[in-house]
Amino acid sequence: MLTKRQKQILDYIEEYIKKKDYAPTLKEIKRHFRLSSISTVHQHLETLRTKGYLIRLENQPRSIQLIKKKRANLIEIVEDSENIEFPQTQLLLKPVEELKERVILRKQGGLQKSEKFLEKNKKLDIPFKRICNCPSNHINCLDAKQWMKHQVAIWEFAYEKRDVRDKNIHPAVFPIALPAKCIELFTHKGELVLDPFVGIGTTLIAARDLERNAVGFDLNKKYIDFTKKRLSQSHLFPVTKQIAICDDAINIPNYLEENTISLSVTSPPYANMLNRPRENKSLRGDLRNNQHYKKIQQYSKNPRDLGTMEPRRFAEALGEIYKRILPLHKPGAHCVINITDLWWNNKRIPIHLYVIEALEKAGYELRNTIIWDRRNLVNKAGIFGWPSNYITLGTTFEYILDFWRPK
Repeated sequence: MLTKRQKQILDYIEEYIKKKDYAPTLKEIKRHFRLSSISTVHQHLETLRTKGYLIRLENQPRSIQLIKKKRANLIEIVEDSENIEFPQTQLLLKPVEELKERVILRKQGGLQKSEKFLEKNKKLDIPFKRICNCPSNHINCLDAKQWMKHQVAIWEFAYEKRDVRDKNIHPAVFPIALPAKCIELFTHKGELVLDPFVGIGTTLIAARDLERNAVGFDLNKKYIDFTKKRLSQSHLFPVTKQIAICDDAINIPNYLEENTISLSVTSPPYANMLNRPRENKSLRGDLRNNQHYKKIQQYSKNPRDLGTMEPRRFAEALGEIYKRILPLHKPGAHCVINITDLWWNNKRIPIHLYVIEALEKAGYELRNTIIWDRRNLVNKAGIFGWPSNYITLGTTFEYILDFWRPK
C-alpha cells in the first residue's frame, strides 16, 4: 500500500520520464512537491524502492529507474490519510477491452467514485519449446563432427552482405555469424533466444535463419524501428517468431515467463567507450581522417543507457539486469556476452573482468572464455604506442563470455 504522497511522486516520475526520456533529479522532485528537504525525497524514494516500484543507481545522475510491477488480477487502492472510512464500500471489477480493470468505490450517503485503470500483466505469446526430434540429453541439434568444429576457443567471423556496417545507422554491430554460432551451439530448433540489448536486430535475424524463436529489447526506438524493417523482409512461410520491443532491459521479466529462455546472447553497449570523439588511432596515416573522425558516435544520451556509464557502474547495472532475468532462463541455459576492454587515459580497463564479477554475483556461473579473433577485420592498421609505450591493438580481439544458469 502506498501513501497519497508516495503515489503522487511515483506518478510524477513516470510522467517526467515519458516526456523527457530520463528521470528527474532529487532537487526537481523536492521543488515540484515543495518538500522541506532532500532527505524527505530520499525517504519517499527508498520506500518506493523497497516496495519494488523503482531502483536507484549509485553514483549516477538522474539515477531513478521505474520497474513495471506484476499486476495481474491485482487491484491496489492507495491509502489517503484524509479519507474517512467507507462502512458500506463495494469493490466492483469489470474488464475493459480485456486489458484493464475498473475500481468503483461507493460511499453510503452519496456516490463517491475513484476510478483506476490497471493494465493487466500480459506475457508475450511466443513459443519456447523445441520442434526438432533430437534426443532429450542433447543441448543442440549438432552432430559429433559439427560439435568438434566448435571446440576451439578462438572464433573468427566475417561480415556478409546482409550485415549492417554503416556506423551512421549503428556505431557497433556484431556480424550475424556470431549470434548464429551461439544459437547453433546452445539451442534446438523452436527454442527461445533473448537479446537484452538487441540494437538493430542482428540476433533476431540469426534466430530466424536457424528456426529459433527470439525476442530482443532496446531503449532506442530508432533501432527497434530499423529491426522491424529488417524482419519485415521475412521468409514466406516462417515457422518461428522474432519480436523486437522498445523498452528498458530491466523490465524484461514483465514480458516473459520463467524457465522459458534457452539462450541469451548479446553485445551490450560498452560502458562510455563511444562517448568521446573518435581518434581512429587503429588506422594508418591519412586513413584516420574519414567521415567518422572526431565524431562522437554514442548510442544515445539516455542516462539509463549502459553506454553512458563509467565502467564499474556499467558492470553493476548490467549485473542488476541479468539478476532479474536469471529466473527466465531454463536451468542449464547459456548466457553469452560479447565484450571488449577499454583503453582510457593510458590505462587498460578490464571490463570483461568486471562483467564476470557482476554476472557471478547475479547467480550465473562462468563456463567458457572465448576469444573473437578480429585480425581478418583489421585492415591497414596504424602504428600504436611506438617507440616508448607498448600497447596491444584492442581492435584485433574481443571476449565472448559464456555463462549459464546453474542446474
